[in-house]
Amino acid sequence: MTTPAQALYVEVNGHPATEEDLRVAAFFNYGHFTAMQIRDGKVRGLDLHLARLDAGNRELFDLPLDGERVRGLIGHALEGAGVLDGSVRVQGLLPPGDTATTLMVTVREPAWTAAAPKSLMSVPYARVVPHIKRPGEFGQTYYGLLAARAGFDEALLTAPGGVVTEGSITNIGFWDGTSVVWPDAPSLTGITMALLEKGLGRAGSVRRPVTLKDLGAYRSAFVTNSQGIAAVHRIDDVPFEVDEELMARIGKVYEDAPWDSVR
Repeated sequence: MTTPAQALYVEVNGHPATEEDLRVAAFFNYGHFTAMQIRDGKVRGLDLHLARLDAGNRELFDLPLDGERVRGLIGHALEGAGVLDGSVRVQGLLPPGDTATTLMVTVREPAWTAAAPKSLMSVPYARVVPHIKRPGEFGQTYYGLLAARAGFDEALLTAPGGVVTEGSITNIGFWDGTSVVWPDAPSLTGITMALLEKGLGRAGSVRRPVTLKDLGAYRSAFVTNSQGIAAVHRIDDVPFEVDEELMARIGKVYEDAPWDSVR
């Protein structure tokens, strides 16, 4: 059994965060990040996380980001926190006047997603530049809290015309009885979603447009993020069957994804 992570441990460029480091991060949040669950010093889809960080860094700052540097900083932060299990976030920043990317690695306690089916409330909001995972997304937080106050577990973001894009902190997949259908709309391709797409293959996973008017055509739905996978039992007033067989199949695909060492 590994020691659990403390409430929050932060390193910046490989050293424990100073007050000035945190001040910069607090007041200059133009950047990008990736989030992962690490167990025994390993993570699923490490290559996808590193590719996401490099792509985001190139687009936002016109600078490459060396994957081995990122990997080393994650391992160093785990060592500094004294853990092998944790919720880890790697954030890239380029404060004004700097010419090299600042990397902040945070380590929290591991997150364990409850298996209880989720309810989603559709909201009229689509993120700008959605393919980049970034901090400080006001709209997602606002609508996520609005959904919670209305008794839902999460918000389902929709573009004009009721086009389904993604959850406020998740990707969503639908089951049409033959394939998993991912909404073909501007959104962030999550790492868990990408691993499922790869594991299911072309025969079991497709992308096509989904609208709120289409919801009744699907038997089941589920959401994914770095913490795992959960069935959806309701979107607004549209009920969905919790298909245990489907969830077991999807769960196995995810469980079969290989673990990569970050040390």
